[in-house]
Amino acid sequence: MPEIKDPFEYHKPSEKQLCVLSQLRAKCKELNDLQMQLLPPGRCRSLAVTKLEEVSMWQNKAAVFELAE
Repeated sequence: MPEIKDPFEYHKPSEKQLCVLSQLRAKCKELNDLQMQLLPPGRCRSLAVTKLEEVSMWQNKAAVFELAE
């Protein structure tokens, strides 16, 4: 795994990383759209959306910090 010297600074993704991020983001959006379509409004759906947002953030960090350029 590449060493990240300062995790609080901006790290510009490489072209490979951007490709991965784009694919993952599309799948999260697809799942979110399906959740909004199939699940009734309420606390549980809101939590599901929030957790999917967390997934998206963590996969972005993994792609930029841990995916080889």
